[in-house]
Amino acid sequence: MFSRRQQIEIKSGDQLQLMRQAGLVVARTLQQVVGVAAHGVTTGELNEVAHDSLREQGATPSFLGYHGFPAVICTSVNDEVVHGIPGTRILEEGDLLSVDCGAIVDGWHGDAAVSLIVGTGSAAVAELSSVTERALWAGLGMARVGARLSDISHAIEEVVRAAGPFGIVEEYVGHGIGSSMHMSPSIPNFGSPGRGPVLRPGMALAVEPMVTMGSADVGVLSDGWTVVTEDHRWAAHWEHTVAVTEEGPWVLTALDEVRL
Repeated sequence: MFSRRQQIEIKSGDQLQLMRQAGLVVARTLQQVVGVAAHGVTTGELNEVAHDSLREQGATPSFLGYHGFPAVICTSVNDEVVHGIPGTRILEEGDLLSVDCGAIVDGWHGDAAVSLIVGTGSAAVAELSSVTERALWAGLGMARVGARLSDISHAIEEVVRAAGPFGIVEEYVGHGIGSSMHMSPSIPNFGSPGRGPVLRPGMALAVEPMVTMGSADVGVLSDGWTVVTEDHRWAAHWEHTVAVTEEGPWVLTALDEVRL
């Protein structure tokens, strides 16, 4: 699960500052997208909002053209877990939408995702999203100097398992990030603590739990991108980019200055 052969990129303080700028671009863009996500709006329109936001902030989209991906954000609705392609789909009242966004500033990446309910949804769906977000923050809190990588994974799993019979997607995980969007190490959202590389100052990690209301089994649609649950139960996805620093975890994609 944790390869010792792949080097984990260590950033300087100046490089983390550039990642913070990229993270702020992502945070502002997600804020704008969430602000216009409503019944009757298409996911393609959300993509246009995101693209305009990135351009206005002088950033480059991380996702557009990545292995052929055709949009600047991922929009995944209801039973779609991740990597949904924006298009003509019209959002409906009560839908659960996750939006994933990445941006590049001076060669450095930021990556984050949020889940939201369109209008008013069910209490069960709200709890699914809340549990996933709480699990994310538990994992972020373990991104500390001297901890092991799997301490993050274990903290995420503990929150989800304690909350009820939710599924944790295993095929799609968090990742290192910095001069590239996807780098070593992989960060599962489950596992025993005390395993994997020791966390060092200058590491940057994209932590992203994906949690389902039912089975954790997933598949990919014929578009080659959109990941869906096999039982068609709904899923939530939350993500932040966090830096490991001597002062504690620094959440680079939060709107406010967050050091845990």
